[in-house]
Amino acid sequence: MFASVLSAAIRGMEVCPIYVEADVSDGLPSFTMVGFPSTQVREAQDRVRTAIRNSEITLPPKRITVNLLPTDMKKEGAGFDLPVAAAILSASGMIPTDCLRKVMIVGELSLNGAVNAVSGILPRIIRARELGCRYCIIPHDNLKEASLVEDMPLIGVKTLQDMLQGLSCPSYSEPMRIEEMESICNDAVDFEEIIGQENVKRAAEIAVSGFHNFMMTGTPGSGKTMIARRIPTIMPDLSFDEKLELTKIYSVAGLLSREQPLIQIRPFRSPHHTTTASALSGGGFVPRPGEITLSHRGVLFLDEMPEFSRRSLEVLRQPLEDKNLHIARVGGTYTFPANFMLVAAMNPCPCGYYPNAKCQCSFHDIKRYQGKISRPLLDRIDLCVEVPEVNYEELLKKSKGESSAQIRQRVERVLQIQKERYKSEGICFNGELHGSQVEKYCVFTKEADTVIEDAFRKMNLSARGYHRVLKVARTIADMEMSEQIERKHMLEALSYRSLDRN
Repeated sequence: MFASVLSAAIRGMEVCPIYVEADVSDGLPSFTMVGFPSTQVREAQDRVRTAIRNSEITLPPKRITVNLLPTDMKKEGAGFDLPVAAAILSASGMIPTDCLRKVMIVGELSLNGAVNAVSGILPRIIRARELGCRYCIIPHDNLKEASLVEDMPLIGVKTLQDMLQGLSCPSYSEPMRIEEMESICNDAVDFEEIIGQENVKRAAEIAVSGFHNFMMTGTPGSGKTMIARRIPTIMPDLSFDEKLELTKIYSVAGLLSREQPLIQIRPFRSPHHTTTASALSGGGFVPRPGEITLSHRGVLFLDEMPEFSRRSLEVLRQPLEDKNLHIARVGGTYTFPANFMLVAAMNPCPCGYYPNAKCQCSFHDIKRYQGKISRPLLDRIDLCVEVPEVNYEELLKKSKGESSAQIRQRVERVLQIQKERYKSEGICFNGELHGSQVEKYCVFTKEADTVIEDAFRKMNLSARGYHRVLKVARTIADMEMSEQIERKHMLEALSYRSLDRN
């Protein structure tokens, strides 16, 4: 007897429908699985057979053949255990075939028949809704995550017996309300804790206001990392669509909390400098979200940037420009979202104290250290500011600076201006302007034109660097509610190109 059930596989960020077919026929007792399964999927035959036996279900001693369609795509992951079991039981006559029509089943089985949670449930449920499924059978531990999808009936099962009961007499789980999942996130850090460094805080506010890439250079202990960790606290709150988008990414990566699956705050990813290029971009035969994708809609912080390998840093060039990450493999091409804000920190030399008298580095050492970051990558960084050392008198001050909440109010006002301006362009921030859009929206006065023309020659700016200066100047003008970019806006934007001046 033949039976088929719908499941799904994840390739990159794409969800592909997989039809699990089973045939139980007369012949020598055997269990064969075909359809290009990976080793992990092929092991399902032993897990399923043992789980069925331990669930007090008796299979007839017949020939069992399982096929996974489409056969030209390699199947990865353990989420096929439950649909394989359902197809076999239906082909054995224990489940009516009509009960499996337009039902998506996903889950992993333990040997005792228990159903375990799997990663990537949210995008699978969204795909099931697009395919017009009647309902989905998923692990009970994945219910909170799956409930983020509205208008999709769900059955959460804990055991194989629960699945049999759910198919014969569907009893849908109560949908979780989004309000029940949300919790108040108290910021553990705040900008008011930063002493002095007003110029750096101003640059950080400009960077967030236009979603510009931002670099800090300075001696060890000057506060670069401290400032970087507080940047997400002045970024605007996520919209619900952005929360859902981020939750999908973290669901595929298997990084969601079962108790609070909805991502509510902007990501802040700070990979170690030993991180490989594959870990940043997403590696493997079937690529998965890397650090670049996990920082989508948030901040990717590279501390001690020159200590990263050259190959790892060059991986950043394409996503910084396109806001998407394209990875080609033999099995296909994968696209991951990568609209993040790059924040980098570096020392001016290997010892960190140049040009202070404490510096022990030779001129050759300094040039080689700074040369680890290529010019094309530096051109993609909009603001670069030098972070001075904090003196003893400033440390003794007990007065606090502006809080993150105060700065965030100004940022949100500037972002609202950009949102209105670019509502017909499909972008939201000045940092996303490109090509003709820069010429259209970055209109400046004659005095500002004289300033940028002179700087272009003296600072040897590239065409990309020139456009970056204009975009930063546009953000500074928006912060002062100015329609045109004036001379003072252009001068301030140029002051944040310290690497070009050097």
